[in-house]
Amino acid sequence: MPLGTLDRTAPPLFNQGPSALSKLIFFSALAVFLMVADARFNIVQPVRSAIGAVLYPIQWLALKPVQLVVGGGRYLEDLQTAQNNEAAARKALALQSERASQADTLAQDNVRLRALLELRQTTQTPGRAAEVLYDTADPYTRKLVIDQGLTNGVAAGSPVIDEHGVLGQVTQVQPFTSEVTLVIDRDLAIPVQNTRTGARSVAFGDASAHGGGLELRFMAANSDVQEGDLLSTSGVDGVYPAGLPVARVDRIERRADSAFARIHCVALGHVTAARYVLVLAPTASQGVPRPAPAASSAATPAAKKKSDKPADKAADKGGKTAVKTEKSGKSGKADKAEQADKPDAKSGAKSDKNERGAQ
Repeated sequence: MPLGTLDRTAPPLFNQGPSALSKLIFFSALAVFLMVADARFNIVQPVRSAIGAVLYPIQWLALKPVQLVVGGGRYLEDLQTAQNNEAAARKALALQSERASQADTLAQDNVRLRALLELRQTTQTPGRAAEVLYDTADPYTRKLVIDQGLTNGVAAGSPVIDEHGVLGQVTQVQPFTSEVTLVIDRDLAIPVQNTRTGARSVAFGDASAHGGGLELRFMAANSDVQEGDLLSTSGVDGVYPAGLPVARVDRIERRADSAFARIHCVALGHVTAARYVLVLAPTASQGVPRPAPAASSAATPAAKKKSDKPADKAADKGGKTAVKTEKSGKSGKADKAEQADKPDAKSGAKSDKNERGAQ
């Protein structure tokens, strides 16, 4: 066999290609390039959308059994929850109707007793709903701003409450907004009453207590206060209506070296998460009868003249009657003296006649 006819190439089994390291470097660079290009130019987004559109029916069919099982269990849970909620709502409705009937009866009894005792009828406190806009930027105060102002009839000093209790008091009024100082502010004080004992005191804002609370100051160390006591407004300040819940006693510190106890309270109103509030009118502006003003001593000259004329007339009449009585008294005395002298004259005449007869 001639030498030129021999195939000197290696068989396919022994073909040598690029090395493994070269392939790793190439494909790594390609992957990095594709990731950067996709992050920068979204070149893979059309491909991804096409693949997702093709695979969506398969995914939908694969997820259907799982969705049916989950939906069935959720339906049974929701049905049981709805039945429980319905039963609880029916019980609450029955209890509320019973309380409403009792409240009507108590209101009628209250009206009758007040009429019997001739006491002033308690007035209903009017209110206006408002929405909290934002908290004030001052980090050293606890205030918020609501969307009601002078144009809406809000007055300075109006109490502000929510569905849980007293929030604070309106301290500054603008034409369209108002600033409310919360009960946990250190510059605000509110008269309260212990609903258990009836003792009255004053609660001061204490922003450092438990992240925001109140403190009953100047309470004797042996005062009858317990943890959990409910504090409500006493209504003696003419601002807050009586009976509004304010706070609950949380901690009591009695020390031997102090005559007063430190009583920390937790506000019942959502002072840090209030969204909608109710602005009440101060109780002093609801038609409470006030004492009549004293008569002024500086009367006008015309009034003095008018008032002096009847007095002069009465004095003249009194003087005339006194003169008449004096004259009548003198004449009566003279008549009595004359009547007393007449018997004497008669007796004297008789004695003269007797003497003449004896001679």
